[in-house]
Amino acid sequence: MAATSKKSQKRKSKDGPKLNKASKKPFKAAKKESSDAAALQLADDDVPVFPRGGGSTLSQRERDEIYAEVDAELEAEERGLNKKKKKKKLQRKSNEAVDDLGSLFGDGITGKLPRYANKITWKNISPGMRLWGVVAEVNEKDLVISLPGGLRGLARATDALDPVLDTEVEDSEGNLLPTIFHVGQLVSCTVLQLDDDKKENGKRKIWLSLRLSLLHKGFTLDAVQEGMVLTAYVKSIEDHGYILHFGLPSFTGFLPKKSQAESRGIEVKPGQLLQGVVRSIDRTRKVVYLSSDPDTVSKCVTKDLKGISIDLLIPGMMVSARVQSILENGIMLSFLTYFTGTVDIFHLQNTFPTTNWRNDYSQNKKVNARILFVDPSSRAIGLTLNPYLLHNKAPPSHVKIGDIYDQSKVVRVDRGLGLLLDIPTTPASIPAYVSISDVAEEEVKKLEKKYKEGTRVRVRILGFRHLEGLATGILKASAFEGSVFTHSDVMPGMVVRAKVIHVDSFGAIVQFPGGVKALCPLRHMSEFEIVKPGKKFKVGAELVFRVLGVKSKRITVTHKKTLVKSKLGIVSSYADATDGLITHGWITKIEKHGCFVRFYNGVQGFASRSELGLDPGCEPSSMYHVGQVVKCRVASSIPASRRINLSFLMKPIRVSEDDLVKLGSIVSGVVDVVTPNAVIVYVNAKGYSKGTISTEHLADHHGHATLMKSVIKPGYEFDQLLVLDIEGNSLLLSAKYSLINSGQQLPSDVSHIHPHTVVHGYICNLIETGCFVRYLGRLTGFAPRSKAMDDQRADLSKAFYVGQSVRSNIVDVNNDTGRITLSLKQSCCSSTDASFIQEYFVLEEKVAMLQSSDPKGSELKWVEGFTIGSVIEGKIQEAKDVGVVVSFEKHSDVFGFITHYQLGGAIVEEGSVILAAVLDVAKTERLVDLSLKTEFIDRAREQSSSSQTHKKKRKRKASKDLEVHQTVNAVVEIVKENYLVLLLPEYDYAIGYASLSDYNIQNFPLKQFVNGQSVIATIMALPSPSTAGRLLLLLKSVSEVSETSSSKRSKKKSAYSIGSLVQAEITEIKPLELRLKFGIGFHGRVHITEVNDDKNNIPENPFSNFRVGQTVTARIVAKSNQPDNKKSHHWELSIKPTLVTGSSELESKLLSEEFDFSTGQCVTGYVYKVDSEWAWLTVSREVKAQLFILDSACEPSELQEFQKFLHVGKAVTGHVLSINREKKLLRLVRLPFGHQGSNKMDDNKISDDNTAAHINEGDIVGGRISKILPGVGGLVVQIGPHMFGRVHFVELKDSWVHDPLSGYHEGQFVKCKVLEISRSIKGTIHVDLSLRLSLDGMRGRSSSDLSIDVDTPGNRLEKIEDLSPNMAVQGYVKHVTSKGCFILLSRKLDAKILLSNLSDGFVESPEKEFPVGKLVVGRVLSVEPLSKRVEVTLKTLNSSNASKSEMNDLSSLHVGDIVSGRIKRVESYGLFIIIDRTTLVGLCHVSEISDDRVENIDTKYRAGEKVMVKILKVDEEKRRISLGMKNSYFSGDNDLQMLSEEETDEDIEENGSHNHSSMLDGSLPAAEDSDDESEDGEDMVLSQSESRASVPPLEVTLEDIEQPDVDNVVGQSTEHIDEADNKDEKNKRRAKKKAKEERELEIRAAEERLLEKDAPKTPDEFERLVRSSPNSSFVWIKYMAFMLSLADVEKARSIAERALRTINIREENEKLNIWVAYFNLENEYGNPPEEAVVKLFQKALQYLDPKKVHLALLAMYERTDQHKLADELLEKMTKKFKHSCKVWLRRVQRILKQQKDGVQSVVQRALLSLPRHKHIKFISQTAILEFKTGVPDRGRSMFEGILREYPKRTDLWSIYLDQEIRLGDVDLIRSLFERATSLSLPPKKMKFLFKKYLEYEKSVGDESRIEYVKHRAMEYVESTLA
Repeated sequence: MAATSKKSQKRKSKDGPKLNKASKKPFKAAKKESSDAAALQLADDDVPVFPRGGGSTLSQRERDEIYAEVDAELEAEERGLNKKKKKKKLQRKSNEAVDDLGSLFGDGITGKLPRYANKITWKNISPGMRLWGVVAEVNEKDLVISLPGGLRGLARATDALDPVLDTEVEDSEGNLLPTIFHVGQLVSCTVLQLDDDKKENGKRKIWLSLRLSLLHKGFTLDAVQEGMVLTAYVKSIEDHGYILHFGLPSFTGFLPKKSQAESRGIEVKPGQLLQGVVRSIDRTRKVVYLSSDPDTVSKCVTKDLKGISIDLLIPGMMVSARVQSILENGIMLSFLTYFTGTVDIFHLQNTFPTTNWRNDYSQNKKVNARILFVDPSSRAIGLTLNPYLLHNKAPPSHVKIGDIYDQSKVVRVDRGLGLLLDIPTTPASIPAYVSISDVAEEEVKKLEKKYKEGTRVRVRILGFRHLEGLATGILKASAFEGSVFTHSDVMPGMVVRAKVIHVDSFGAIVQFPGGVKALCPLRHMSEFEIVKPGKKFKVGAELVFRVLGVKSKRITVTHKKTLVKSKLGIVSSYADATDGLITHGWITKIEKHGCFVRFYNGVQGFASRSELGLDPGCEPSSMYHVGQVVKCRVASSIPASRRINLSFLMKPIRVSEDDLVKLGSIVSGVVDVVTPNAVIVYVNAKGYSKGTISTEHLADHHGHATLMKSVIKPGYEFDQLLVLDIEGNSLLLSAKYSLINSGQQLPSDVSHIHPHTVVHGYICNLIETGCFVRYLGRLTGFAPRSKAMDDQRADLSKAFYVGQSVRSNIVDVNNDTGRITLSLKQSCCSSTDASFIQEYFVLEEKVAMLQSSDPKGSELKWVEGFTIGSVIEGKIQEAKDVGVVVSFEKHSDVFGFITHYQLGGAIVEEGSVILAAVLDVAKTERLVDLSLKTEFIDRAREQSSSSQTHKKKRKRKASKDLEVHQTVNAVVEIVKENYLVLLLPEYDYAIGYASLSDYNIQNFPLKQFVNGQSVIATIMALPSPSTAGRLLLLLKSVSEVSETSSSKRSKKKSAYSIGSLVQAEITEIKPLELRLKFGIGFHGRVHITEVNDDKNNIPENPFSNFRVGQTVTARIVAKSNQPDNKKSHHWELSIKPTLVTGSSELESKLLSEEFDFSTGQCVTGYVYKVDSEWAWLTVSREVKAQLFILDSACEPSELQEFQKFLHVGKAVTGHVLSINREKKLLRLVRLPFGHQGSNKMDDNKISDDNTAAHINEGDIVGGRISKILPGVGGLVVQIGPHMFGRVHFVELKDSWVHDPLSGYHEGQFVKCKVLEISRSIKGTIHVDLSLRLSLDGMRGRSSSDLSIDVDTPGNRLEKIEDLSPNMAVQGYVKHVTSKGCFILLSRKLDAKILLSNLSDGFVESPEKEFPVGKLVVGRVLSVEPLSKRVEVTLKTLNSSNASKSEMNDLSSLHVGDIVSGRIKRVESYGLFIIIDRTTLVGLCHVSEISDDRVENIDTKYRAGEKVMVKILKVDEEKRRISLGMKNSYFSGDNDLQMLSEEETDEDIEENGSHNHSSMLDGSLPAAEDSDDESEDGEDMVLSQSESRASVPPLEVTLEDIEQPDVDNVVGQSTEHIDEADNKDEKNKRRAKKKAKEERELEIRAAEERLLEKDAPKTPDEFERLVRSSPNSSFVWIKYMAFMLSLADVEKARSIAERALRTINIREENEKLNIWVAYFNLENEYGNPPEEAVVKLFQKALQYLDPKKVHLALLAMYERTDQHKLADELLEKMTKKFKHSCKVWLRRVQRILKQQKDGVQSVVQRALLSLPRHKHIKFISQTAILEFKTGVPDRGRSMFEGILREYPKRTDLWSIYLDQEIRLGDVDLIRSLFERATSLSLPPKKMKFLFKKYLEYEKSVGDESRIEYVKHRAMEYVESTLA
């Protein structure tokens, strides 16, 4: 290592740590004076104070500045500059030029070997360098990467991945990086750019890129070799593996799943970085195949390549190297022939290198190393020998920053540089390096003397270099003393000294003595706002701070003097805020209603306005500012909800309860001061000195409030003020008359509020969705927009204003939430008195008083001369357009005005004197309204001509006629701005005043009135001092109340009583009630049961004939049950015709509603609530009823739609089952049960537990499956709330089918018939049910299935007497033993089958061959009625009566016999026929087939067909039988023929039933092509049943049962229709040829079974058999089954493998059968089965048609109920075989079977994927599936759609008709036939349709319809002939 001068050493100790000179050399020429020592560059890897990620209020630029600052500070902390002293002061020039890090140029220029190892430092790092690093932090937006030499780099999220992956990788809300990268992950990166840190010299921010496109820049496919380790992104995840992306467009990669280490629990995601070893390269496709086994990857060494360039050296690459030379601080290695690299002392093999480390590295020693960094510009390469890194793992970190270790051992002393220590951590010790500057406080002269190797020291951890696994430490004593060393030491509220290291616009960054940094925000740098922070804080200054908070590693501090010096308690959590605690906080936000105060660690509290200590009328913002430190008291706190209520008043105001002013009380006050927004008054209340009246609260009228405010002066006295709220020691007051007058009734709590009352209040806030109305205190209600105005179109903000007086109608009160819903509609909140106009006139008088200069109001004495109605003298001053101005001699400043209307036709001239009557006086404007009309003048003259006393009498008399609440007719005389002056002609021309507006409609457009207009008004107040001497009226148009023509009725406000008849107006129609209003302010309701009293004719919707606004006659029947409230007036009304027209005597009886119900009574109610189990009905106003879901209907479709069917408001009729008199509750059932009426149940409360009275034997009831019992247990079905019945296994289906439980699931609704009800001794009830549709009453609307034969299959043998020997029976296996089994014949009958009678052949394992639940067919052997024992045999009649030899005996056949048989094979020369009940085969020569010549024999006959033949010749020697089939042979044998036909049918029926059971157990041949249609479904089934005889359990179905039917319907129909159509002949021939080949295979399989007389019993016998029939899958599967029976699974597997190798490659179907059996084997015995099957499936795909293999696997999954796997497989199949109709149909069928939604979306996808020519087939078959298992309506719409496009396709019409016939809706079927037969089609097709129509009508049996169809057909024939 290079030596350093003493001079530089001294300078270094003074100035703090300097950067290595070596690092500068590559960038600039070295200068003599800057020749520093070779230093060991160590970096403290401390995490920055402000980690990336998370929300922030800072801008991006500010954030970047802070990050840059903090990173710079961290690096300035690096204490690890290793120094080396020089023994000589002078240094040679050659030494000076030597780079102390060995110069990244490698001294290649000078030709000398370097002395020092290459190292990366801040100074020599440059863009383009490739580095190896460890992910240290993963944030949302970037990665922090630890680099060699302790450097730290940053990689933005955009640089972490290549842009090509943006489409593949979904960024889930910015959390992409954490899903792809993890801390400790090794990554290769490229330096993008370096940001010079402006804040600190020599510091740089390193920006990195992890993009592989930069890393692999020099790569080509030619450079990639096998065995090379490559890094790649996972681009996408496929079925078999992962597609990889290397960042280059020239080639891609693939990683098979099996080679990926999934077993290690690694989840692979798109975008993830993976390392893999190149296994193979496909250069043509440009694909590199990798293996990612971690062990292999970590051991792979890069091979030598010719001409390898430095661009191909990737950091992290392992190379084989040789030691070339030993350097001062490391070793030099040569590798890959051409390259040399250096290893510094901290990357050696031994992590604790001692002083003599050089001895471990001899010349030419071979070592493995990994590339640490590559600098392409200087060609410098760094290597590492670190054992962890060699194993491709990051070294472990067992230490935490700040940890102290007392027993650390000195391993090595580097003279002048530092110490290497061994830190005793667990599980393994860790190396640490202490720089010489961190050894002691003072400068250490001779380090090697002070510390010897092996001595123990006390060290504190400063940082950690993740890549080297090296800690940095400090030995200074001061490091152990400081209170803060790491972030974990910092506590909120602690006082610390810190040094300012940077000042910026956002605040200052300060550093604690331990090195931890914190931010002092701008607001916290001083008590007051700082404009220039740099002047307040000087860099380097040491100041005292207090910690505000620690969030993650972000620390904030304050320098506010008050907070720093505060001695009060610290609140750093919500739990610290105890009631009464006084502490300091700072204001963060000021609102109108209070201040938000922040404490330490983010804790926040709120001080409401009343607790701020404000002067009345003062705003919080005028006394406080944001950032101000305040002393506050915790008033209350709720830590759980993070709430703290504060007060700035240190002592709570205590006033005795007697002195407390209550809300709503009336006080008086004197004005103190008038502020812009309020009036402050001195209050005369105890305990309070001042109060505030806001401007809006000075008056009810908006205009008057502002006018009042303008004239009020200090000293004015308010007599009456209402206390609205109390804020601290101040009162909020209101001078509104509306509130003062109703002060006692105003609510201050939710409990005071009652619905349907009208309450005065004021609007406190307006929002877009409604108005907030406040009452006393903080009690607030909300009027939603819909309830605020009658006109919904009006603008809410213009219709109301804040502070407006309103009348609010309480709509609803929620006591739980305290929410009050209001209505402000004028229609329900109109005034009922004249208070609104009364306040107007009173206030006008007050304003006039205040306006006058004389405080006593002497200026207003002029008013006394202008009394309303009096006549005065005046002089015409001026005539204007609108009227005449009059002046008065006595009052020069008062003017009169006469409108043209009031001139009364008189012509006046200016200057003339007139006499006029006073109509109105405006005191504020000093204006008098006059009239010259004669009626006014005459009235005044009459009054003046009589004496004063007489005048008074007349006046009194006139007044007597005017009564309050009297409705009068009036005429508009003058229209003023806010009111009308009215004339009452009928009442001696009295003058009245009515307001144009009302409380709630002050801002609404006023109704227009014209002079002379007649209006209706109600008298509300007679003239008095309180009304300013005016008669006050209320206009009908404003009040909107019901008309009350007579004064008597208006007086009787409370005269309504129960029994009264009223005229009421409908205001609202609800589902269960009508809301009405009547009288003045009365509200009522009509319950839905109070509309109609005709019990026989109950309407569905009784309110349908009513509308809002309609007036009805109703009778009051009761007062509301709601809480009593005087203002509610809520009445119960009835509009039943009998009640409305009935007499009062009758009424008094009807009113007392009696609870008179009896069990079985029929009642009707209306649904008011429905849940999942019950419907709740209202029978009358008081009586409720409940109906259980299963009592509501018996049809499953109706039960399924229970909630939809019984909607709210629906009328439901039922019968009373039980009665609860206390709750007035009935339990109803829909079905009557009157015949059980003898049980008197009405007196008892019948509990739901045993209510079975309404269920009787024979009843049809609705049920819900609650449990499916195992084996043949059947079902448990719920038929009542607590009542269950059992469905026996044989009562599940009508016909005897295999697995009758299929199609049933728990929770399914079913229709049941009650077969038997029995009661046990304990009293429990047992109900036996049946689900068989053939039973009486079980055929509902939806289940009229024509295919069910009611007679034969439906009957069940209930009694043993019904059985007789030799009778054919069917049953299900109930129990199996080694001696035989028991079967279920019916619900009550069981039978026994002995082992010997189980089969014609030998039964090896009865348990396997006869599993529980299997359907068997047999004959009764014996019946014992007494012991009730039945014995049955399953042997066939032949086998029991005849021996095998007899079956093969030719002598039993006689020439001339006519026998039945089945065609075995069709040849060109004739037919081979098996004779029934024998094993004999005969030949019918082609010449004997028909009397006519037969051309194409193979087109007319096919294998499996039943035929009648005549025996022509029997050759016993050659064992040949000749047969004939000519019609002439049978001419005389009609009876015999009939008999034979019957036998044939019977055989078919037998075969059919056998086929049905074996079809599920056995195998369908795999020969059927997946998309081809079979021509004849029936034949196919028969041939299949033959080929499936005695199939072992391994051979399973490839297709499910219904599929052939669905697939072939179109084909079948087409065959009927197109017999004469030759255009499809070619297709037919092709299909028949294929069918022939398939039949040949099936017949051969059947032959093998028939010829197999003795089943093999040993492996040797099986070996012989497979050698003789190597291509027979049947034999191989038998062999496998045999081995499984011996429990030798491995042998069975090997046989399967042999079979697959042996069977001829052309025998694809045989091979497929083996694969299916193999699937079953692995599914049963695989370990684990799922993986074993998938593995085998992948293998099968390589050998067979992939679609057939997929279908085979799907069938197996479905059969074994592996639904999830089946769904996944189907999803893949629809992608892989998207052009296959078959696959899409399987998808549709599966969805329908599972009763899932989503059929439509699958159909749409299918139609987009399938070729056009397959659409008809797909749509028609999907429609059939919908008809059979889905929603028939969807099927109809599909058929209709396809027939619109192809109306002439009779095959489609035929299928459509068949499906509808199966459903059985007669009207629908006939309308469809009519449509079909109305088409214009070729005659043959029309003949087919008419024939089908006729057959249908014959099946229905309607003679008239049959004749009709024939007539239609004749019409068609005639029209075509014409």
